[in-house]
Amino acid sequence: MQQPHHHSDNTWQVQEAKQKFSEVVRLANADGPQMVTHRGQATCWIISDKDYHKLIQSRESLVDFFQRSPHRDIDLKIERRKDLPRSVEL
Repeated sequence: MQQPHHHSDNTWQVQEAKQKFSEVVRLANADGPQMVTHRGQATCWIISDKDYHKLIQSRESLVDFFQRSPHRDIDLKIERRKDLPRSVEL
C-alpha cells in the first residue's frame, strides 16, 4: 500500500486532496481544519461548518470590551511625560 503524500496529519498536497476529498472533509469535521498545498505552498484550508461559523461570528469591538469591564468606573490618572525625546544618531 502506498503511503499518503501529505506532510502531516492536517496537510495535503492538492492532488491527494482531490483524490481523497471525502476523507479530507471527514477529517476537517472530526479533527479540525485541513491545509491544502500546491507546489509546497499553502493555498487553502478545508474547514467544518462549525469552524466556519466560529470564524465569521461578529467580534466584539474594543470599545464594547472596555464598556463591559467591571473596572470601567476606575478613575485612571494618566499623565504624559513632558521631557523632550532623546536624540538619536543615525
